Amino acid sequence: MKVSLSILTVDYANVEKSLSGIINDVDYVHMDVMDGEFVPNISFGYSFVKSLRKLTNIEFDTHLMILHPQNYIKQFADAGSQYITFHVEADCDVKETIDLIHSYNVKAGISIKPNTKVEEILEYLPYVDMVLVMSVEPGFGGQSFMTNSIDKVRLLKELKTKNNFNYLINIDGGIKDTTAPYISEFVDMAVVGSYICNAENPKENLLKIKNI
Repeated sequence: MKVSLSILTVDYANVEKSLSGIINDVDYVHMDVMDGEFVPNISFGYSFVKSLRKLTNIEFDTHLMILHPQNYIKQFADAGSQYITFHVEADCDVKETIDLIHSYNVKAGISIKPNTKVEEILEYLPYVDMVLVMSVEPGFGGQSFMTNSIDKVRLLKELKTKNNFNYLINIDGGIKDTTAPYISEFVDMAVVGSYICNAENPKENLLKIKNI
């Protein structure tokens, strides 16, 4: 399984050192951008993403957990994001925001919170490059995996196969060696943070997930 490494729990003062032993083994770097309004936490902005871009050529999977994401697409595209994912629950026109992301030659993703059903995003599936299912309440790392997300990624896989859609199926929250086997056959990739970044041996845990 491909891994998008969430850097939410790393030491931002020593990012390069924290990632040095694992960065070349991950498939994507996941950027959790939070505004303190859409979710009850604040992380970092596009200047940080731009700075991190200097450290690696690995694709950036930028996750906007913010209100009015359409107002910041250009900045995060210019900062070096290959994927920009936003929440359908945020205050925006979903289709227009997808089109805006594509206008900057960036791949567009939509994300749903645990209480949002897949049926609520059916109309957007033909247009997106990624669907991100939150398996925890967004905003903080280290939470427990919510099992209702299994049915969501299963349904997304069925819809993708039936309709020949092209989106990647991604999942974020509580992913570790004991939860990844439940979703591995349905997803293309998984966001993993605390299980890797807070481990005594981050590379060992990373490889455990990749080999599931």
